[in-house]
Amino acid sequence: MTAKEKLPGSIPASNAHSFNARESWRVFGIMAEFVEATERLNAIRPAVSIFGSARTPSDHMYYMLTERIARLLSDAGFAVISGGGPGIMEAANKGAYFGKSPSVGLNIQLPMEQGANPYQDISQTFQHFFARKFMFVRFASAYVVMPGGFGTLDELLEAMTLIQTHKSRSIPVILVHRPFWQGLLDWFRERLVTERMINPEDLDLIQVIDEPEDVVEAIFKHYETRGFLPLPDEHELMLNL
Repeated sequence: MTAKEKLPGSIPASNAHSFNARESWRVFGIMAEFVEATERLNAIRPAVSIFGSARTPSDHMYYMLTERIARLLSDAGFAVISGGGPGIMEAANKGAYFGKSPSVGLNIQLPMEQGANPYQDISQTFQHFFARKFMFVRFASAYVVMPGGFGTLDELLEAMTLIQTHKSRSIPVILVHRPFWQGLLDWFRERLVTERMINPEDLDLIQVIDEPEDVVEAIFKHYETRGFLPLPDEHELMLNL
């Protein structure tokens, strides 16, 4: 036995072939998730992705605010995409479900919290977070970000990073309920801008809007001189996301 074979956590040579085969099949599974989801979601645009906490109860103001925003977006012609679970995700799907446009849930298999809500016209389940997150970005004409935890912050910061680095097209990123977000925005300004971690104009990527009707108006205003679908150069950009 060589010194390398004695290292803790090393894969015995006898198991290496089996491990590599499993890894190869896993890649095919990931590809299948991308292909299936892309085929199912291609026809839903224009769409708005709504993010927020899975832990928000149905009698909370955040839930009711989200449901109202989603209903207005749906009636205005936007499919609404959420994570498909409870809380804010359920509120987004519920508002859209009773509106005129499709309610889409991109569900994730988790050991806790996630269970598909019943308000979905189109329901797609993922095993891998990155495949699911790609679909949120790929098909959204805008992001509406409600109060939430780590997952919500992850989606927000990834969206901002993709737009900032020009890996994704520029679309509205709207934070709802200023009292919740103000501390984070102040920290962005006082720490990230002051210490030159980001440029001051990077904060212009975000809008903060409190009223549901104003959310819809801001999205229409962004697209008033163009259509909602990606322009040719944006389409090429999204193919290389």
